[in-house]
Amino acid sequence: MKLLRVILPFILLNQSLFAEGEKSAAQAIGRQQIQQAIDKGLKWLEGKQSPGGFWDSPEHPAITGLVLTAMERDPSKGHKYADPVKKGYDYLLSCVHPDGGIYQKNELLNYNTSICVMALLATNDKKYEPILRKAHEFLVGQQMPSKESGDNTYAGGIGYSDDDPHSDMSNMVMGLEALRATEYLKGTEKSASKEKDLDWKAAIDFVQRCQNLSGSNKAKWVSDDPKDKGGFVYTPEDSKPDPITQPDGRETLRSYGSITYAGLLSYIYTGLKRDDPRVSAVIEWTSKNYSVDENPAMGNQGLYYYYHMLAKALTTYGTDKLKLADGKEVDWRSDLAKKLISLQHDEGFWVNDNGRFWEKDPVLVTAYSVLALEQIYQAK
Repeated sequence: MKLLRVILPFILLNQSLFAEGEKSAAQAIGRQQIQQAIDKGLKWLEGKQSPGGFWDSPEHPAITGLVLTAMERDPSKGHKYADPVKKGYDYLLSCVHPDGGIYQKNELLNYNTSICVMALLATNDKKYEPILRKAHEFLVGQQMPSKESGDNTYAGGIGYSDDDPHSDMSNMVMGLEALRATEYLKGTEKSASKEKDLDWKAAIDFVQRCQNLSGSNKAKWVSDDPKDKGGFVYTPEDSKPDPITQPDGRETLRSYGSITYAGLLSYIYTGLKRDDPRVSAVIEWTSKNYSVDENPAMGNQGLYYYYHMLAKALTTYGTDKLKLADGKEVDWRSDLAKKLISLQHDEGFWVNDNGRFWEKDPVLVTAYSVLALEQIYQAK
């Protein structure tokens, strides 16, 4: 049985977990145009590979992992990038540590390992299973322990594992995706009885503590404003947009686009169903705050990460159209494809004029954009 067929298909094959029986609305922009944009982006990325096999920096294998995943998921298939792909994976393998982590420097451990796991899975090659099994164990160990006393607001979450440890929704969604995708490897060794599993209840509790939803989150910062209700903030104590001071003097945290879609994915990966009130609330937030022109509440900050997360989350959730607050239905795939193609430079790359979250880096941003377009192209 092929590797990708024994793990969650919605993660790796761009299929929906919540299949609705709908057929995707044909992208008005056309598959050929989308493939052309993907081709231009991948060709540009090919020319940016370092002689050492990595993209951008040898210190952050995650960026190379994103590029390799985009090349492996190229809908046109074939072996157009066989040489850069081989060199790229050779570099990734050089970053594998005995503890199971995939990193270079002792920083951004979850970020680098989780993304590299997805890149290795994208090859559909069983030879990487021993590495993936150890990486799974490593990522389980990145979860912040739960405390019965409830005095640790970051408990149950996953963070960067840096000198300033905290859990956040960006690291959480990356870790949960990689863990679910490698879950099929649990119990495949003699030492399986000693394997530690993620505390999934604690994980759900952490994600819930980051949602702007008063019905399930009693934190003082929670807001019922339509622009915030149901959406997500970065951590249970902080959000990236500036907070809002309410008329009663209470300070509330803003929900924003990219992390709200990370929250939707996280709920799906933790096993929540479509009709769960917490999931329904996220979808309601998307209907009231939908945009392909900006990262809602953040403008152009983190815009391409937002596009990447939007495409992945709505594909995984399984909806072709979103019903907006005014009752109008939008074909989000067509909207997003048109927007991304309009933003692509003639040379094939994408870049954000706003440098927050590394988005002045055209390699990173181009990888995000190609991955989003591949999600759109693959939709049935």
